[in-house]
Amino acid sequence: MRVARRPSRSLGPHGLSPTLSVTELATLLRATLEREVGQVLVAGEVSNLRRAPSGHAYFTLKDDRCQVRCVMFRSALQSLVFTPADGQEVIVRGQVSVYPARGEMQLYVETMDPQGRGALQLAFEQLKARLAAEGLFAEERKRPLPFFPHRIGIATAVGGAALRDILVVLHERHPGAHVVVSSARVQGEGAADDLVRAIADLNAYPGVEVLIVGRGGGSLEDLWPFNEERVARAILASRIPVISAVGHEVDVTIADLVADRRAPTPTAAAEIVVPRVVDLAATVARATAALVASVERQTTRERRRVDDLGRRLRDPRRTLLERRVRIEGLTVRATQALGGLLDAARTAVDSARHRLHVQDPRTRTAGLAAHLDAVERRLQLAAGHVVQQARGRVARAASALDDLSPLAVLQRGYSLTRTLPDRTVVRDAAAVAAGDEVEIRFAAGRARARIESSGGDDPTSA
Repeated sequence: MRVARRPSRSLGPHGLSPTLSVTELATLLRATLEREVGQVLVAGEVSNLRRAPSGHAYFTLKDDRCQVRCVMFRSALQSLVFTPADGQEVIVRGQVSVYPARGEMQLYVETMDPQGRGALQLAFEQLKARLAAEGLFAEERKRPLPFFPHRIGIATAVGGAALRDILVVLHERHPGAHVVVSSARVQGEGAADDLVRAIADLNAYPGVEVLIVGRGGGSLEDLWPFNEERVARAILASRIPVISAVGHEVDVTIADLVADRRAPTPTAAAEIVVPRVVDLAATVARATAALVASVERQTTRERRRVDDLGRRLRDPRRTLLERRVRIEGLTVRATQALGGLLDAARTAVDSARHRLHVQDPRTRTAGLAAHLDAVERRLQLAAGHVVQQARGRVARAASALDDLSPLAVLQRGYSLTRTLPDRTVVRDAAAVAAGDEVEIRFAAGRARARIESSGGDDPTSA
């Protein structure tokens, strides 16, 4: 892309191109970089990785001298099998361009691979560390396998060598076993989803007691579905104990670590699930022989013990006679002892009856009643005297109160005058003026009046 010259702008000094705006300069740089550099492979260390709410990732790719800003859009980020993190040495492929809004060069990353370790190996290690931190691999979480299951579920590819090996061993060891197979792809795109579905289907199938999930050997890429997190969590959620049988003995997958039991091969899984019937029969025969011999030895010992006890056992009739004689003697002694106790009790009762008669409460109660009558009479006399004295004091106080009462003064013809409306007592004629309203109280009743004139002590001015 080239920026056209504008005729309205004059050439700058020294005959240079016309003056560019910042936007035009940024656009020119972006076009030049995309045309001249284009797609590049760059190796460096990831730094300052930040994930935006949009799902895009922004980071810096650096070496010991320089750094460049990078962006990896969500669609490209979702295709990675491992999780990028600060400090990882990676090789990225992308388009060099300029972000016009800031005028900065940045690399638009389309793919990313770790240096040294492969992407799948790094993803395996990252997922293994995360699930281990959650406790998914803990031994105390894993369940025991049923001893001799009659219904066995298998999640694997139908027609594969792993399924044939498992069926051959199961038929040899337990011909009557009921095997339920849920077909699932075990490698390639969609295999992880197939395995999750197959595990769920077998959990829903009635009566399945144990579940084998596996396949034959292969490369890390071939075995990768068994390293998917969703497969690990499906095994964890299974209500049925799970045996993982993936690859050869040297192959270890996430499914192996999460499962209740790991089998090094599919054939070994079948051998773990059920013991051989002939081996069980031989074990039962050996156990039966050992049990019979043990019972015979124990019977012989007990028979000898019974014989020995029989020789030492006394005649029971003699023992009964001795017990009867002893009981009769004890009965006589008990009767005598009881008679003595009864005599002592009678003596004690007679003595108590005599003391009770002497201290008969009825006699004591009569004396106390006479004393209470005398006290009551004295109390009544004293109370009458006190009341009479109190009445005299009250009468004297009432007479004195009548003498001091202003009502007695009013009875002699005087009156009490108060101003209105504040009802202040008038003691001086100067306290009122002509026109003031007053209230006059007599010995009987009240009257309201208006002052016509006020002349102080002048008797003619009323």
